[in-house]
Amino acid sequence: MTVMTASRRWSTHVPGAAAAAIALAVFVAGWKALVVLTGYPPFILPSPELVLERFVSAWGDGTIGPHALRTLYEVALGFGLGAGLAVVVGYVLARLPLAERLLSPYLVAAQATPILALAPLLVMWFGPGMTAKIVISALIVFFPVAIATMVGVRAVDARLLELARSLRATRWQVVTTLEIPAALPAIFGGLRVGVTLAVVGAIVGEWAGADRGLGLLINLARGSLFDIPLLFATLLTIALLGIALYAIVVLIERTLVGAR
Repeated sequence: MTVMTASRRWSTHVPGAAAAAIALAVFVAGWKALVVLTGYPPFILPSPELVLERFVSAWGDGTIGPHALRTLYEVALGFGLGAGLAVVVGYVLARLPLAERLLSPYLVAAQATPILALAPLLVMWFGPGMTAKIVISALIVFFPVAIATMVGVRAVDARLLELARSLRATRWQVVTTLEIPAALPAIFGGLRVGVTLAVVGAIVGEWAGADRGLGLLINLARGSLFDIPLLFATLLTIALLGIALYAIVVLIERTLVGAR
């Protein structure tokens, strides 16, 4: 039996939740072993149990909660704005070759520009409130969703389009009942990537300047508070937020598309 065959059988028989739990246990055990073997003090690398304790206490005393809600709000608005515009632009790029030739260089240039370089400028323009973070999240979400939409729309079977025209379907009917539904698997592929990038965008924006948010809390924990366990607890919160949002997108995808 080859290693590949054994791996496939293992992945088939072990439920996804059990595999995730095993991976988590291995990660935590490796983390704990690293702390013990290296002897790092808590202000360099806190142990898993110390981070968990700080995570629970920080949520209990209201240290993390308000910051997490602000970041979640920024992510939701940024993702909604960026993804909505991206679907429209992606469709235009797929169906209008002239638009693709005109817009593609600018889209690629915008994607190639590091968001870390743009974030301070946007914060300076829009201030330390939520607007800059929403714009940053929207910008970082836009490109993958637009490209996924363009690819998905172009992949629609030409014979189905001919059938729709022969039935005298209007352009709007073709878009809403054929092209967009057929492109949904590709679009949701872009949305899966985009929702995690939206979290990254919000955190980067908060790093550049904010009055509240998980990115600000990271800066405070490693700076004025010098609370490294709190820093790790905040990172854990960000990771859980990304996982939860990704799971929501997957759930919506399975509901609309039937993906497995």
